[in-house]
Parts: sequence; C-alpha cells; structure tokens
Amino acid sequence: MPRAVFFDLDSTIISWETSFRTVWETVSRGFTAELGGLTPTALYQAIRGVSDWYWSDPARHRAGRLKLYVTRREIIRLVFERLGRDDWALADKIADAYTAAREREEALAPRAIETLEDLRRRGYRLALITNGSGYIQQAKIEKFKLAPYFDNILIEGVFGCGKPDRRVFLHTMEKLGVSASDAWMVGDDLEFDIAPCNALGIYALWVDGKGDGLPENAAARPDVIIRDISEIPGLL
Repeated sequence: MPRAVFFDLDSTIISWETSFRTVWETVSRGFTAELGGLTPTALYQAIRGVSDWYWSDPARHRAGRLKLYVTRREIIRLVFERLGRDDWALADKIADAYTAAREREEALAPRAIETLEDLRRRGYRLALITNGSGYIQQAKIEKFKLAPYFDNILIEGVFGCGKPDRRVFLHTMEKLGVSASDAWMVGDDLEFDIAPCNALGIYALWVDGKGDGLPENAAARPDVIIRDISEIPGLL
C-alpha cells in the first residue's frame, strides 16, 4: 500500500469525450466554404498525415508540446504547404478553431474530485505530474480548481523537464518525502507514465480509458489496469 499517489493530468484527471482525430474532422468540415476546391476530407487526411509525422519524433514532440498553440499553427501551415496553398491566415484560423474546440470539450474524468477528496481524507499524499507548457497546464488546473488537492504540482514547462525523465519522479518523491516503494503512479500513457515507473520501482496504474487493453507489443507493463481513477479507492 502506498503513502503517496502521483497523478498525470491529461486523459487521467481531465478527459475529452471526443477524440482529437474526430475534432480535427469536425473542424475541417466547418471550413468547407473557405477551402475553395479542397474538400474537408482531403484537408483532414493531410492534417492526420502531417500530425502523425510531427509528433512521432521525440525531440519535436517535446518542443511542440511546450508551445502547443504555436505548434498547431505550424502543423496546419505545413499541411497547406504540402497542399500547395499559401493562405496562411486561413491556416492559423483552422488551427485556432481546433484549439478552441478542444478546450470547450475538456472536462473532469468521472468522479475525479470525489476520488481526490477520498484519498486526501484517508491521509494519502498526492502529487500532480504533467507535461506541457506552464501556461496551458496551469490554466487547466485553475479551471477545475485542482490545486488544493495536491501536496506538490510539477509542470514540465516550469520544472525544466518532463516525463518520462526519471528526474521528474525523483523530485516528486523527494518533495513528498517518500521512496519508490511508497508511491503509486496513475496515468494513461505507457511510455511517459508507466515505463519510467517500471524502471524506478514505482507501482504503476495504467488508465485504459477506451478499454482497448494492453497492446501486445507494449514496452511497459502496468501493475494494474483501470478504466478511470474512481477505481483507485477500491484498490486501497
């Protein structure tokens, strides 16, 4: 049993009912009248291709997530370049529409606050560890009034490095005064949340929100698989 529980933020405490791919598809359709001879389907497929390429590189991934709004504009401009278009104002408008749509859809995961309150009431120390820019992630924390539930909050853009860097977890353990054997980590990303905990000996709970199960070729192996964080109190 742990003395402390570490939580990821996105797709763990905060969730989105609609996938990012579906949102891109919807946004593409919304600009049909401004696309000229380009169909929304062709735009969406181009966005998927460039996005998958962009985020597949670890260095680009880290740099991109630290300036996410700018990165989305850069991606759509790359899409337009590949499509032979140079109407950059429209490209930026499409990227910003996607950002606005994602922000409208973000919500707390089922019974998230009740779960955090329950753990605090039982005396567990709680930490929040999230990748991304300080501005964007702090805005989410403030929007959902999450700060009072955590003894320590680490945001990649503020701390200077992010998951899966082991320094993130070592720092959090030091701040909470616990060892690896005293901690649980809860997150949805096998590479960023689970794999580093496997290496450090931290008990890892993987949030499989879609219920797809562990991929056969998964490099990381969680100790427990849950659908959402409301299951955690029942494990303690």
